[in-house]
Amino acid sequence: MPNIKSAKKRVLVAEANNQRNKAARSALRTAIKNANTAEDKEAAVKVAIKKVDKAAAKGLLHKNTAARKKSALAKSLNK
Repeated sequence: MPNIKSAKKRVLVAEANNQRNKAARSALRTAIKNANTAEDKEAAVKVAIKKVDKAAAKGLLHKNTAARKKSALAKSLNK
């Protein structure tokens, strides 16, 4: 455990960011799984693509990873 006040704060902030990122990543994965198994595939894919874009904008995903996931979703929709 750190002794310096600023280091203690960094530990708390890092933990909060970690929890936020974990929740967002989980929601993203759930949206992608729902898109792959949904009855109304078009709407589910649209939601999943929006979540992928938001994750990339927030830095949760690299832009090329986001593009690859979006491409796979579009491919599954057009299949």
